[in-house]
Amino acid sequence: MKKTIPFIALTVCLLLGCKKQEVINLPRTTASPEIEAAVDSFVLATKTRPVAPDSITLHSIMILKHGEVVLEKWFNGESAEKPHVMHSVSKTFTATAVGLAINEGKLSLSDPVVKFFPDKLPAQPSELLKAMTVRDLLTMTCGHDTEPARGDDWEKEFLAWPVVHKPGEYYLYNSLGTYMLAAIVQKVTGEKLIDYLDTRLFQPLHIDRPQWDESPQGINCGGWGLYLKTEDMAKMGQLFLQEGKWNGEQIVPAAWLKEMSSYQVPSAPSGTRFEDLEKAGLNKDNNEWVQGYGYQMWICRHNAFRADGFAGQYIMVFPDRDAVLVLTTSSSLYQPYIDLIWQYLLPIL
Repeated sequence: MKKTIPFIALTVCLLLGCKKQEVINLPRTTASPEIEAAVDSFVLATKTRPVAPDSITLHSIMILKHGEVVLEKWFNGESAEKPHVMHSVSKTFTATAVGLAINEGKLSLSDPVVKFFPDKLPAQPSELLKAMTVRDLLTMTCGHDTEPARGDDWEKEFLAWPVVHKPGEYYLYNSLGTYMLAAIVQKVTGEKLIDYLDTRLFQPLHIDRPQWDESPQGINCGGWGLYLKTEDMAKMGQLFLQEGKWNGEQIVPAAWLKEMSSYQVPSAPSGTRFEDLEKAGLNKDNNEWVQGYGYQMWICRHNAFRADGFAGQYIMVFPDRDAVLVLTTSSSLYQPYIDLIWQYLLPIL
């Protein structure tokens, strides 16, 4: 049965004699021998299964069941207190900020993107560009045929990039589109994404204010560049399980988290054109990136969903099992890595 977990307060200030804010970690419990054995087998498989030049280098694993950390391990010089680059896991946090801004009445899913950048538009914006909405940015269906490049002015470059498909109808993984969401949040709130989320998400979850890289325009990258600790990632996964509630407070609307983590559009792996999936032999039986896309989140098999970052950064949420699985990795493998997760870790969740 799901439960909203009581959190254990670890008062660092009292121990160190400082005025540092109270640190609250997730509660812990002892891992069963079955969980320990399964994780050991998984770790060994990541070392022995790949064939050169491919590799899987684990950095951390954390497993939550029923709101408690049942296992946590770090590898290869990583540690509990060391933030890790999130790559595209950053996108999930950007989408969360969009939902909070919508809830505050500052924008809507149907708002046209051009509305927010009147000074950055091409001289003659196309009708397709004018039709692009906030929702299209969230679902990676901007209408571009190739992913925009980053020039000196990222917003201007994005808006000048040809829109050749009707927005909302053609999926193409588009990190600069996520950056545009970060730029929109900054415009409508008057705060950088990191500042906007700090008071609304990071502080309530007792996540130390993280680092988030910026564009030349002083806007958080949105689609990448966020650094978090493994436990910070786990808290975000648990927030989804608790439908946006934390310590009895609704900090993110439940309906928004449901939309983010539900199938919205068909998907394809980054770098693969949607129409080339069949030729590449990719389908829902053998590939995790064609299961569908929500709002800056991927749908998984096994009734799960995930935040997903380059080289194997994952926040995997399993509502049916009341479980969260977090991994940080440096990997040149993708589907074979997730296949190992399903083989060794799924059975013990």
